[in-house]
Amino acid sequence: MKNLFHILISLFCLCAMRGQSEIDQALRKFNNKSVPYITGENLRGNTPFLLLDTREKEEFEVSHLAKAVWVGNRNPDVDKIISIVPNKNKPIVVYCSIGVRSEKVGEKLLKKGYTEVYNLYGGIFEWKNKGFPVYDSIGQETDRVHAYNRHWGKMLNNATKVYGHRKHNN
Repeated sequence: MKNLFHILISLFCLCAMRGQSEIDQALRKFNNKSVPYITGENLRGNTPFLLLDTREKEEFEVSHLAKAVWVGNRNPDVDKIISIVPNKNKPIVVYCSIGVRSEKVGEKLLKKGYTEVYNLYGGIFEWKNKGFPVYDSIGQETDRVHAYNRHWGKMLNNATKVYGHRKHNN
């Protein structure tokens, strides 16, 4: 029985490492590091940051980081962001599933003169893989995360994966 426990723990650790490796590879492939990264460990409990969720509305409704503001990623309303955050020196963290879509939004904010914009490394997937909390559309902590699609969902290891466009508060 003791050996079975050690085998299960080892398998869990290997799966977590696989997801991390895939996130690292995807970020190296798709991002150009135009927006500096911040890790979940450095963000967690750090209150001066405004969190901007750059995923689709359906993804945000399944779960998001505490106090995050949804801005979307397809033509995000930068004027809306400016009205929410007129102080261009306010520290902002953008995030999406793993950090690719959020980099594009972060670039737009930097071009508009914002000085402290960071991209959450590994996005909500890495955040949840590390065991940090996410919240549903009514503010309750949840284990569910929208996995975007099956390809990207392979990088999410520590959550109940949700796919598609349906009500998520069940």
